[in-house]
Amino acid sequence: MKNKTEESKLDALEKFHLDSQQWKSSFHLMKDELLFIEELLHSYVFEPDTPNLFERLQDYLERLKTVNEYKTRLEGQIVQHENKLGGALECKDGQGDEDVQAEHQQLKANVVNCLQQFQILKSEVFNYAGGILKKRRPD
Repeated sequence: MKNKTEESKLDALEKFHLDSQQWKSSFHLMKDELLFIEELLHSYVFEPDTPNLFERLQDYLERLKTVNEYKTRLEGQIVQHENKLGGALECKDGQGDEDVQAEHQQLKANVVNCLQQFQILKSEVFNYAGGILKKRRPD
């Protein structure tokens, strides 16, 4: 029979695992959105006489690259974290539980930061692009 400490440890580890799965899902969607935005910025759908068009597009592309690299680093950290969660489940004495919890909280803060940075960038790109798309002429 499990005592309360073991049950609360299992509950916490299960929550950490669910968080990790959610982060991976969010990053999977983000990957698709990054690809779409990058292709949009490389397309020829913008009015060519827009002031500073090239500079703005280059800035957005550089920021996309930065946020993608950040996401990739975090994905690797999530995999490592999940491995540690598995090790914590197997560990009977609870040694290292506080380290796993602290790591989880730090990773969570970094994931939230990355997703927020991407949302801000995505909004900027769409707001800017919406105003300078070439107008289709009616047939």
